[in-house]
Amino acid sequence: MKNIPISISYVHAGFPSPAEDYMDPSIDINEYLVKNPPATFFIKVRGHSMINAGIYDNDILVVDRSVKPKNKSIVICILNGDFAVKRLSIKGKDIKLISENSNYSNISISSLDDLEVWGVVTYNIHQHI
Repeated sequence: MKNIPISISYVHAGFPSPAEDYMDPSIDINEYLVKNPPATFFIKVRGHSMINAGIYDNDILVVDRSVKPKNKSIVICILNGDFAVKRLSIKGKDIKLISENSNYSNISISSLDDLEVWGVVTYNIHQHI
């Protein structure tokens, strides 16, 4: 991947400082987004069940399989053979996959379900227009 120029200072959400015009030569976006290359992959989102978590149709998620999922992690999982992105809810032995859109149902996992948490979402690449 080609290195992309990046500013060495932060962008202000208020009024910019004219003294912060210096640009660093470049950044490798992979070095910024990928902490463990052999365990990391990118996956494109289809659907609208996670919009309240800021994950939209056509976003690209950075997923790290080496990160241990915990309560409230956003995960990529395989549930009964189907891929999904959901928020993981763990309360004792009660496991749910939470949709971040009230138009979609949450999924309670039973002993009859085949659930594999494939990885934890670490970044979301979202095109804002």
